[in-house]
Amino acid sequence: MLKITLKRSPIGYAESQKRTVRALGLRKLNQTVYHRDEPNIRGMIAKVSHLLHVETVSEQEANKQ
Repeated sequence: MLKITLKRSPIGYAESQKRTVRALGLRKLNQTVYHRDEPNIRGMIAKVSHLLHVETVSEQEANKQ
């Protein structure tokens, strides 16, 4: 599982990057979401990595939240 936190605002960046942040389920700064570690999610993270903080967590830790 991946723990993804929005650390910088997408304001001022390309519209496609804003849509990618929203597609990850992030709306507010410092909001955290959990996603399975899959290639499509990794690709989205790579596109907006400068805005995010990403950690790998266990399935149990993600379910506690």
